[in-house]
Amino acid sequence: MILPRTGIGIDVHAFAPESEPRALWLGGLLWEGEQGLAGHSDGDAVAHAAADALFSASGIGDLGTHFGTDRPELAGASGVTLLAEAARIVRAAGFEIGNVAVQFVGNRPKFGPRREESQRILTEAAGAPVSVTATTSDGLGFTGRGEGISAVATALVYPAL
Repeated sequence: MILPRTGIGIDVHAFAPESEPRALWLGGLLWEGEQGLAGHSDGDAVAHAAADALFSASGIGDLGTHFGTDRPELAGASGVTLLAEAARIVRAAGFEIGNVAVQFVGNRPKFGPRREESQRILTEAAGAPVSVTATTSDGLGFTGRGEGISAVATALVYPAL
């Protein structure tokens, strides 16, 4: 019997200070007119949480293990690129990917109108279905105050035959 494995990933980023303009990349998409997120790479919390969930499900470390801030060549790296590389690493470890589900938490950007576009890009990167949902935290905590965003993901993998 082939038993699937599940994993959880979370990623949190603060918005970069207004004095340091950055592009906002989220869910594999560029959000014109929005202040970007602080981080070593592009700060795409949705893509990062998805990659972390894949590593968790496979039992092969986490985002920091594979793409840590000690790797200067990853400064500014695309979250989509990291997700594609995570999927490659997971498959090389002997797993296939069933799916990934990501929940984005933040007041902005308004994610719903671009959900399908994001899911297409992330699905292509992972080589498996990726779904993204979004919510606010009803004004509570750092996301509610508009200081940053978070994303939580689950992934299902199973041993390759």
